[in-house]
Amino acid sequence: MNKGWLLSLLLLTWSAVAEVRLTPASVAGLASVAAGETVILEPGVYPALQVTQTLTLKGEAGAVIDAGGEGHGLYLAAPDVHVSDLAIRNWGADLGALDAGIFISGQASGAEVARVQLQGPGFGIWAESAQRLNIHHNDIEGDTSLRSQDRGNGIHLFDVGDSLVAGNRISRVRDGIYINYSHHNRLIGNRMSELRYGIHYMYSNNNDVTGNHTRQTRTGYALMQSRQLTVVNNTSEQDENYGILMNYITYSRITGNRVSEIRANSRLINPRGAEGKAMFAYQAVGNEINDNWLAHSDLGLHMTAGSEQNHIYGNALVGNRTQVRYVSNRPQEWSRDGRGNYWSDYLGWDLDQNGVGDIPHEPNDGMDRVLWQYPAARWLLNAPVVSLLRWIQQQFPVFRGPGVTDSYPLMALPNTMAEEKRDEHYSLAAGR
Repeated sequence: MNKGWLLSLLLLTWSAVAEVRLTPASVAGLASVAAGETVILEPGVYPALQVTQTLTLKGEAGAVIDAGGEGHGLYLAAPDVHVSDLAIRNWGADLGALDAGIFISGQASGAEVARVQLQGPGFGIWAESAQRLNIHHNDIEGDTSLRSQDRGNGIHLFDVGDSLVAGNRISRVRDGIYINYSHHNRLIGNRMSELRYGIHYMYSNNNDVTGNHTRQTRTGYALMQSRQLTVVNNTSEQDENYGILMNYITYSRITGNRVSEIRANSRLINPRGAEGKAMFAYQAVGNEINDNWLAHSDLGLHMTAGSEQNHIYGNALVGNRTQVRYVSNRPQEWSRDGRGNYWSDYLGWDLDQNGVGDIPHEPNDGMDRVLWQYPAARWLLNAPVVSLLRWIQQQFPVFRGPGVTDSYPLMALPNTMAEEKRDEHYSLAAGR
């Protein structure tokens, strides 16, 4: 017998043993597949499935799991399961029961979910009490027949650690990615649109949020009750209300983010304080906030309620209707080691041409505080009396209230703000 032919036969036999092919008619046999096998779902419509052994589950083009409107589409209950190249639809809408397209249980640490298309009313992917997950390059879309608040989140992590969520596209769910009590995770290169919150953090520490993009959400990045976050090189554009919201965020690094065109919710009747804020900080303490682009929004940077001891420098505030709103009883210096921020409305000069303005910049004065407290007085903004009061404050510093001072305002945009340098680091090797 020809040795080459025999070797080919052995390889073919081994391949056939290592790969199990199932159809909708034979999918009940999934429960008896040996651990370690690769299961291929052939084209067709499958009922909801459970995986209770370690295996690889792949779908061929046209393989769809339809959960029939109840419960989970795919339930993972074994470690190191790899799921890819499937479509899942029509799972349950009961948020109290945590109905999800894919439910990753606490028994499923090490799971990978990749290139899965999910469209349904409940949670897209729910992961609970699992570690070392890899959730990447999935497409998740909610059910637009439901109100936004009645839809599930796209990806929901609860008590999850040491995991990666990367390159996913999420739209029309409630929150794009919700992270709760989950530490040491990485969110990289996800794209989210038409949501309530793009990325929503609660009580989660030591997480990286890098190179993500939100568009037309009601808040791009809602960072709450967390510490030691690294929020770097993300983009928020045309979001409503807030680009980046920091609520009780401490000892975190907010660097190199690009936020633009943030407007108030158009459905509101312009209540006080409803301006679209590129960045908003409430009780945010001890953070590095640098090299961010905050532009063309109703309000560039709003800090209040004890948001102090932050290092704010190297940022660009460009063309915002109001550049800064600072509410506190103590003055704040927004520069570090001789480097301040770039202000598109700075009217100073640079006679020694060292790139730093020769006079400090104070983005707010006493009249601004009057207008914040009494918005109806804005019709006096261009009146001579307002100009006179502002001139008096400049000439007699004793009348100045506490506020923001940038002693080293930058005369030009930092080089790191160049458009062409954005995102090149975040074209993931495994990306599309």
